Amino acid sequence: MNLETLSLTTALLLGLLGGSHCIGMCGGIAATIGMGSQGQQRPLILLGYNLGRVCSYAVAGALVGSLSWLLRDQPIMLALRTLAGLMLIAMGLYVAQWWQGVTKLERGGQLLWRHIQPLAGRFLPARNLLQAFILGGLWGWLPCGLVYSTLIWTSAAGDWQQSASLMAAFGLGTLPTLLLTGLLAQQFKAMLQHRMTKSLFGSLIILFGLFTLPWTGLISA
Repeated sequence: MNLETLSLTTALLLGLLGGSHCIGMCGGIAATIGMGSQGQQRPLILLGYNLGRVCSYAVAGALVGSLSWLLRDQPIMLALRTLAGLMLIAMGLYVAQWWQGVTKLERGGQLLWRHIQPLAGRFLPARNLLQAFILGGLWGWLPCGLVYSTLIWTSAAGDWQQSASLMAAFGLGTLPTLLLTGLLAQQFKAMLQHRMTKSLFGSLIILFGLFTLPWTGLISA
């Protein structure tokens, strides 16, 4: 398995393992969309919303990656990868409910979200695929420590296309949780909220963070 495949796989798993956090951040809006749509339209509307959300993550990744030309200096890149690893460790601690410090990151995004939220509200309830897609694209900018941590990690890729791909893979990893949440799969939600599940998922994210740190030798400088 090459480095690019490993990175995309890691991004996908980060989204999947962060499922319990996703329920807290986006589960409410997903459930609202699910309840507001009828019959056969419900899966399609939910899919449109989530694909819009994934696209917003990819755009954020591209924006962060486009600044990588400023970070060609080797010491800066090592510092960035160290920060990325530490952020993933902090996110793992948060998902496991062992430490809540990463939530301070979410407060920093409130300034932008304050302007986006009223616009997103205009597309509720989402009555067709296009409205759902636009709503998801706007809702993807909701302040989220897991997204911010992953963005910092992807910024170390050094290329806007790879950063966008990694964030898209991360977003796809969150799909199962939010699709099932929108379809009101209560047993699935209960499983993700279980203390043991949170501890397991959080521990795996911490491992990803440890492997990201440059001195592990698992990621080439």
